[in-house]
Amino acid sequence: MIKLACIAIVAGLVFVEPKEENQIHSLSSGFSKRPPPESLPEPELDVYSSFPIQCWTQWFNSDNPAGGEDQETLARLRIQYPGKICPIPVGIEATNLFGIPADQTGDTIFQSDTTTGFICRNGDQISGECNDYRVRFSCTPPYCADTVCWTQWFDRDNPSGTGDWETLQSLRRENPDKICEDPWYIEAVTVDSPSTPAIQTGENFYVFSPTQGLVCRHEDQSSKTCLDFKVRFGCPCTK
Repeated sequence: MIKLACIAIVAGLVFVEPKEENQIHSLSSGFSKRPPPESLPEPELDVYSSFPIQCWTQWFNSDNPAGGEDQETLARLRIQYPGKICPIPVGIEATNLFGIPADQTGDTIFQSDTTTGFICRNGDQISGECNDYRVRFSCTPPYCADTVCWTQWFDRDNPSGTGDWETLQSLRRENPDKICEDPWYIEAVTVDSPSTPAIQTGENFYVFSPTQGLVCRHEDQSSKTCLDFKVRFGCPCTK
């Protein structure tokens, strides 16, 4: 069960609309039955709400440790990749070329932040040499406006049964080819007008995840009744 706060728990999740106005469709089909027990999702503990949308740059690998250190600094990268990094990154991720996160390689990292970038020095290593690293940065709108594209709104269930079950599995089955294979974000709001973001309702959510969807169960609420929600998913934009 997840109690949503007005802060994000990933690199991201303040709501920002994409550049173009989104078409909002209600696809409610009156479903109110709980999914069969065997398809009940496990509680998803990583909360991705719509507070603030963030996206990632491409991976950069401008240097290697042959010269004494691997410098993937912002100053260097901005020269080599003009316009490819937002003015003020809000996150940094570094892995070696095998995809292993920097903090799991055993190397001692000299610097890894959104102000300088990433530096690994050979002299700091027991082995005498750093891994070869690549880095990427997370950014917020407007840089993300052309990167994150939102689906239409979905409302397949209502809270007249055991709760409101807007699971990704059910939504994909009922709306084929309408949701990307690997959603990055989920946004949920109440279906009433004006709508209220889910994270501002005070509801407890059993599932709230871009990989599983949303599940609000009556039994988890102090009022014993969930509100009715609609959801949409943030996907990588395709040309």
